[in-house]
Amino acid sequence: MSSFRKLSFAGLMLLAACGQAVAQTGMTIVSGEGCGCCREWVKHLQDSGIEASISYVDPNALMQHKHAAGIADEHASCHTGRIGGYVIEGHVPAKEIARLLREKPNAVGLTVPGMPYGSPGMGPPEDADPYDVLLLNKDGTTSVFASYP
Repeated sequence: MSSFRKLSFAGLMLLAACGQAVAQTGMTIVSGEGCGCCREWVKHLQDSGIEASISYVDPNALMQHKHAAGIADEHASCHTGRIGGYVIEGHVPAKEIARLLREKPNAVGLTVPGMPYGSPGMGPPEDADPYDVLLLNKDGTTSVFASYP
């Protein structure tokens, strides 16, 4: 077997292992009642192999949940998830969640503040407005984890 084939096979096995790890780690999500974009984001996660369950609460309880999870108002969006010991706030792409779980940084989690058009669940990605996925550090600061489009 050539070196390229060995490398390709090894790469495929690594991707499969990461996908299995993500699939075995389910995400619990809390959202405001009646939020349609949250359902679309959950579908994006499930289509990417992340098991996800969502529960709906009134807006006051949702903000209390966000603050208890360490989400500052400026980093908030419409839903909050938990997976693998991390907080996922907003329309974070599934591939960045998989990367987070693979790299395991010492952080609170990831956020896409607001609801940027074209992020998963918020319209077609080919027409997306630019947005950043931020890493929420434990000291309250953030750093850019990924940029889109």
